[in-house]
Amino acid sequence: MNVFSLRSHYAPAGDQPKAIEELSRGLQKSMRWQTLLGATGTGKTFTVANIIARIGKPTLVIAHNKTLAAQLAQEYSEFFPDAAVHYFVSYYDYYQPEAYLPITDTYIEKETQINEEIDRLRHASTQSLLSRRDVIIVASVSCIYGLGNPVEYEKVNMHLEKGAKCARNDFMRALIDIHFERTNTDLTPGTFRAVGNVIEVMPIHEKKLYRIEIAGDTIKTILRIDAITRKIEAEIERIFLFPAKHFIISKERNEHAITDIKVELEKQLAYFAKEEKILEAERLKRRTNYDLAMIREIGYCSGIENYSRFFDRRNEGEAPYTLLSYFPHLSDGAPDFLTVIDESHVTIPQLRGMFGGDRSRKEVLVEHGFRLPSAKDNRPLTLEEFEDRIGDVIYTSATPGEYEMKKSAQIVEQIIRPTGLVDPQVDVRPILSSREKSSPYRGQVGDFIQETEKEIKSGGRVLATTLTKKMAEDLSTYLKEKGIKAEYLHSDIKTIDRITILSDFRRGVFDCLVGVNLLREGLDLPEVSLIGIFDADKEGFLRSETSLIQIIGRAARNSNGRVILYADNMTGSMERALEETRRRRELQIAYNTKHGITPTTISKSIKDITRHLRGEHQETIDMLLVVDRELYKKNPKKVIREKEKQMNEAVKILDFETAALLRDEIRALQGEEMP
Repeated sequence: MNVFSLRSHYAPAGDQPKAIEELSRGLQKSMRWQTLLGATGTGKTFTVANIIARIGKPTLVIAHNKTLAAQLAQEYSEFFPDAAVHYFVSYYDYYQPEAYLPITDTYIEKETQINEEIDRLRHASTQSLLSRRDVIIVASVSCIYGLGNPVEYEKVNMHLEKGAKCARNDFMRALIDIHFERTNTDLTPGTFRAVGNVIEVMPIHEKKLYRIEIAGDTIKTILRIDAITRKIEAEIERIFLFPAKHFIISKERNEHAITDIKVELEKQLAYFAKEEKILEAERLKRRTNYDLAMIREIGYCSGIENYSRFFDRRNEGEAPYTLLSYFPHLSDGAPDFLTVIDESHVTIPQLRGMFGGDRSRKEVLVEHGFRLPSAKDNRPLTLEEFEDRIGDVIYTSATPGEYEMKKSAQIVEQIIRPTGLVDPQVDVRPILSSREKSSPYRGQVGDFIQETEKEIKSGGRVLATTLTKKMAEDLSTYLKEKGIKAEYLHSDIKTIDRITILSDFRRGVFDCLVGVNLLREGLDLPEVSLIGIFDADKEGFLRSETSLIQIIGRAARNSNGRVILYADNMTGSMERALEETRRRRELQIAYNTKHGITPTTISKSIKDITRHLRGEHQETIDMLLVVDRELYKKNPKKVIREKEKQMNEAVKILDFETAALLRDEIRALQGEEMP
């Protein structure tokens, strides 16, 4: 029985039917490695969705950045509304890894800012993988980094059932053992509170309250409650509570680990003594003993992942548990899931490069006594380890790399678009202003502004790609000064903000988006009718043949799409990119002519995954407005007066979080813009 039900308003068209058949046949024939060479805008995601629906296996989709992963997660959730489609990326909004710089004798402590919403979605991913088959996880390369042991994680989940034996105090201790925190204020994911014989808990993966009423030593009722309105949604028979952290340690393993850590500490201290490294020895002894004390007392310490090898009972050098470990496996241990590596020409190098950078940083920390040697086993997978842990693979890219091309048993081309859209026309123009007095040309920026103004007047949107972040910011500012609504986008912008910027761009909040590398692979922007590629003749990663083809492809979703390359010289990369674009364009035009197809711009609803990632603050305000807006319409002065009273009372008791919520709700009711 197929567990995936694909829903779509359209059927496969263009090259999609052929690609679906050939790739599905390849999977049936046990072709472990296949490549879908799909031109931009040919619907590679829809093709893969059809394959997922056919084979019916849990699927891991890996994207090379968080923005693309968010877009793919949204698309797959629309194709499979009844399935568990999850978003698994790094939960750090800011991450400064622990490091030591010997030259300047500078120790950099690990510093992070965790996005609690993304952490919640990571837990939702692992819990779905352990409880159902219709699961699609869209992940970044963070999926190859260490995660807790899935066996331990699943083993300690709590099964609560109406009528079951459950002592109040034992229940609370059990919650604390799996890293839930007790609170007397509003609940957040991973917390609980107790009032008499009633315990309310919010699971780590969702924002619902579960009220468990205990009579004697028996669970009397289990209620699911809306966390904002406090409305009872349902009385349920049972609930599973998974741990609030992925790193779970049983008491038995805890004792074994502490013993093993002590043994390694003594061994390393002996080594430092032999090498007469007194400072390093003292540093390591102090740090490790402090961590051991914390682990004994509370079962956790900052940086506990650096001791994960001991808690997992792994051998030295053995790979850590990762998200891949949570996917289903057959009885013989073989992976029982499909892996799709999106934009493989970028993603594969990322997967390959993670291990080396992490290892070199850890070796310096170990050498100078900041960490035990076992910390090196808290690491990402190597590419070889990654490939050993996945099953059937489909690489997808408009420009596959040599690695996947050689590895694939078959390469399936998907050049013809269902919409009849053809690759855009490409024009090459000089970077510098013409020296001829009769020429109206004013250089790449002046020319781009002229073309942008024309495009905006005709209702189009415009992309500009620069070589650096600073150039993107400066160009965005200059365009604004010239009266063009523009914004910039690059990797320094937070994950959720990037998605919001792209959604606003599509909605027409602004007309020109300026970026660097983020504008290349996978971004689906059908409103874009003009792309300006600045300094196209500067050979390098950002102006390679692959990069140029990818950038040109961003204009292939619009029937009026065109691209301008600003260059004073014709490079080899430019020549090859222009030739490949010409080849594809000829095939597409010939197909359209044969079948009487008139190209039409892709029409795509403007949605984004930010509705799943919005901060708790804004989400709470939205829920309050649902209740209060109708009251406000009937008697606005009374509602505002009451809200202001509540806000002032919250300030008096130093409850600034509630006060801020009430302040922003008042502003929203009165139509003011919130900060």
